[in-house]
Amino acid sequence: MTNQSISLGDFELTSISDGNYYGDGGAFFGVVPKVLWQKRVQADDRNRIAVGLNSVLVRTGKQNVLIETGIGNKLPEKAKKIWESEEKLLENLHATGLAPEDIHIVINSHLHFDHCGWNTVYKDGTAVATFPNARYYAPEGEWKHGSLQLERDRVSYISDNYDPLIRSGQMQLLPAAAEIVPGIRVVPYPGHTRHMQAIIINSGGKTACYISDLIPTTWHLDLTWVMAYDLFPLEVIENRKRYYHHALAEDWLTLFTHDPDVPWARLTESGGKISVRSM
Repeated sequence: MTNQSISLGDFELTSISDGNYYGDGGAFFGVVPKVLWQKRVQADDRNRIAVGLNSVLVRTGKQNVLIETGIGNKLPEKAKKIWESEEKLLENLHATGLAPEDIHIVINSHLHFDHCGWNTVYKDGTAVATFPNARYYAPEGEWKHGSLQLERDRVSYISDNYDPLIRSGQMQLLPAAAEIVPGIRVVPYPGHTRHMQAIIINSGGKTACYISDLIPTTWHLDLTWVMAYDLFPLEVIENRKRYYHHALAEDWLTLFTHDPDVPWARLTESGGKISVRSM
């Protein structure tokens, strides 16, 4: 997907893709029967679906803020073959006219490897900041949970994506909701993980929200279409209700982290069903 830009008040938002990767369709739709979800997206002969890796660049006029950093290029070779990740984030960032040195702030919604992979790159075998002049932010509870390396989800956490930044003081771990810069704040939206946060952007009376894996694609707008990856599926449902309460009433622009075709959309509700409406 090529970079797309949109104005939000005085801010400019640009969707920057790390490319697609291939995930198991059953894992992305959990208990939803394949006969239903395949009406929305077709799987290949290995039951895989192409999934996007959408980061968002916010130009505030004073700072360049990058939300999420995709899978990156540090996966072991076996994992690269499984996911077939394309590693395009830096190439697509350069296409906007910016270099990694031009990023002032990086925000991670959570610390799964497909959301913070380009936080760091290897230099002489050591993980160092990809964005050397940036201040990084991530949920403290996410880091604590990932550090436990529990059997259920330890594969989702790669410590070189964040531990070197924490040790150097470049990454700040957030214990709760916080304003990062004027017009950009993070708010916990648990369900996918206990401490995942949404990134809410306000400018000129307009609002956009990077809701991350709470609603990963436009295929997941139904309240009960939760992923097998979601640790707390009942909380996903409740927090989607909470999100729709605000997003529908205030006409928020919803930013989708894993949709390969739709980086963002405004939502509408009819007969209890949520769908995207034409921009």
